[in-house]
Amino acid sequence: MPRIDATFNKGWSTIYKMTYQKSIWNESPSMKSYTLSNFRQLPQIQQLSEEKQFEMEVVGNVLPFKANNYVVEQLIDWNNIPNDPIFVLTFPQKGMLKPEHYEKMATALKNNADKKEIATIANEIRLQLNPHPAGQMELNVPTLKDGTKLYGMQHKYKETCLFFPSQSQTCHAYCSFCFRWPQFVGMDEMKFAMQEGEQLVQYLREHPEITDVLFTGGDPMIMKAKIFSKYIDTLIDAKLPNLKTIRIGTKALAYWPYKFLTDSDSQEMLQVFKKITDSGLHLAFMAHFNHLNELSTDAVKDAIKEVRKTGAQIRTQSPVLTHINDDAEMWAKMWTKQVELGCIPYYMFVVRDTGAQHYFGIPLIKAHEIFKKAYSSVSGLARTVRGPSMSATPGKVHVIGTANVNNEKVIVLRFLQGRNPDWVDIPFFAKYDENAIWLDDLKPAFTENFFFEEGMKSFQKN
Repeated sequence: MPRIDATFNKGWSTIYKMTYQKSIWNESPSMKSYTLSNFRQLPQIQQLSEEKQFEMEVVGNVLPFKANNYVVEQLIDWNNIPNDPIFVLTFPQKGMLKPEHYEKMATALKNNADKKEIATIANEIRLQLNPHPAGQMELNVPTLKDGTKLYGMQHKYKETCLFFPSQSQTCHAYCSFCFRWPQFVGMDEMKFAMQEGEQLVQYLREHPEITDVLFTGGDPMIMKAKIFSKYIDTLIDAKLPNLKTIRIGTKALAYWPYKFLTDSDSQEMLQVFKKITDSGLHLAFMAHFNHLNELSTDAVKDAIKEVRKTGAQIRTQSPVLTHINDDAEMWAKMWTKQVELGCIPYYMFVVRDTGAQHYFGIPLIKAHEIFKKAYSSVSGLARTVRGPSMSATPGKVHVIGTANVNNEKVIVLRFLQGRNPDWVDIPFFAKYDENAIWLDDLKPAFTENFFFEEGMKSFQKN
């Protein structure tokens, strides 16, 4: 890639993108990753001030950072730095660390602290960032009947269990808001991972209420097709009468669509998808798109077509994020484009209470306003989407809106999913709070406690 100097302009950028897109059909592009070790080699980064580069290094020593050549060359508008949404999404920003954490790490780097000391400081900071929100470690790890703890799985809602293959504990590039960030920072005690699929099958046999298995990570689509196929074969060969759906949670369409186009195993991976649908199982491809720009390239459009040809349904989801997509018009355009491409808008989430929540978080009132404005301006086919939704410890809590009840302004909520399924779809009320960004920030209206709090005690005892 040629060096981009101060004369780099939008016209040149457009020509470069068109040339790059055209060339990918002649040969498979090779992925190049950018991390702390080499991000300064990027010509675009070299155009930034040394101060800005140092800020990125400070944050990147605490929170995981990885981008790739597709993100850099196809998705980021380098004429819109530092405000470009994909740049903020994938490259560290100073505000992602609280001031006291930033200063602590910055001081260590300026003093040329050794790697061990830097790692110690980083881990001390990370442990203050709620690395496993919503009771993932304490409440979600399942157990076989023989007492074996399955640390590569989570089972929170009755019908769905999450499976973390050990080969998928990374991603093509990292989203800076991601609540899975502890998987990527070398703190092994913070990881979820499972090597084999047999225990998954055993757990499904012991729990006939489970109908859906969600492959997650990291990103399952980081795996080679032959490895992913072994897990799928194990599930299909087990002929489990309760298993109806396999879900794949992935950002590959947005960050590396060549996984389904020109990678050496792209056709083999598509055949695995077809094997799933041919077996009679439903394949739900849970695609993460955080911004309309991620749907703009020829590569992503063609990759979506290839995935859909296998019989998979693509459902789309994203949190609403300050600095990236807190814009109702953008959401409406994104949902409309997704429907146009044959995808199903599924969820608008609220940023989880972990990592850089202080940087990305949006007040629940504002999140609902963004959702309502976007939802009201799209066709009925895009109104499959639900939100804003918080994946909190008790369950998925939907912010319905605000209302006046007994002459008091309140926030109206309900469960879309609950640890106790009896909680689902019961409206409840919180005191109006313009600053609350998470369930724990809310206080009950009209009662001393929220109706589910007593019930949560039984889960926490277990």
